[in-house]
Amino acid sequence: MKKIITYASAVFALSLVAVVQPASAETLRVGMECTYAPFNYRTASGELAGYDVDVAKGVAKIINADFEYVCQKWPGMIPALLANKFDLVIASMSITDTRLKKMDFSIPYRISAGRLVGKKDSNLNLFDAAGAPIEENFKGVKVGMEKGSTYSAWFKAKLPGTDIKYYESNEALYLDLVNGRTDAIMVNPMKAHLKFFSKEGGSKFAFIGPQIDEKAFFGTGVGIGMRQGNQPLKNRLNAALETLHSDGSLEKFGLKYFPFTIH
Repeated sequence: MKKIITYASAVFALSLVAVVQPASAETLRVGMECTYAPFNYRTASGELAGYDVDVAKGVAKIINADFEYVCQKWPGMIPALLANKFDLVIASMSITDTRLKKMDFSIPYRISAGRLVGKKDSNLNLFDAAGAPIEENFKGVKVGMEKGSTYSAWFKAKLPGTDIKYYESNEALYLDLVNGRTDAIMVNPMKAHLKFFSKEGGSKFAFIGPQIDEKAFFGTGVGIGMRQGNQPLKNRLNAALETLHSDGSLEKFGLKYFPFTIH
């Protein structure tokens, strides 16, 4: 009888240990380029870093998952996701109608926006105190932008009388601004910060007015990509991103790389 009681006690003790053990984290594979600084890239020591990586780590912690990162070249990113080579894409991928036909996305964790850039001493007064464009003040102002960009539709709808000059590349766009052939240019603010302000001649220029991110013209933003049909996972990702937004983490992540908000 004593042996039976001892055995039973041991079984009971083991069952208690099993009950209090935390649930093991699930493993999710995450695709990203690993070469797209400052969003997802490898440091000199080989560690992954960047805004996308910070977001991924924040999400993983909240949903209690282990993320395994898979480096994938951009052209093959969506095919690799659909072929089950990874479960998520956290690689600054914009949410578009075309992509939504074949995959799903979380809510955005980064905006898609445009912003005007001009000379610091130009004294261009193009926006009012509320950040709305002053149509009258745009008359006579030459504005450059890349051909085929979403910025053209915004100008045609909001400022149809603006003198717009289109360019085949950002390099030509920046060059004409520096040489005075345009008064201002409309660009992605993150690209301007990375590729223009820090380069030779760029220090004489600055942003004019606020970021413009109207979804009707600039899209929903950047989200976490996944295969279609997994609503529970999507709900968890959305809840995690909502938490990172509300607790200030997304703003903190962005300010590590840019002097302005990107979420």
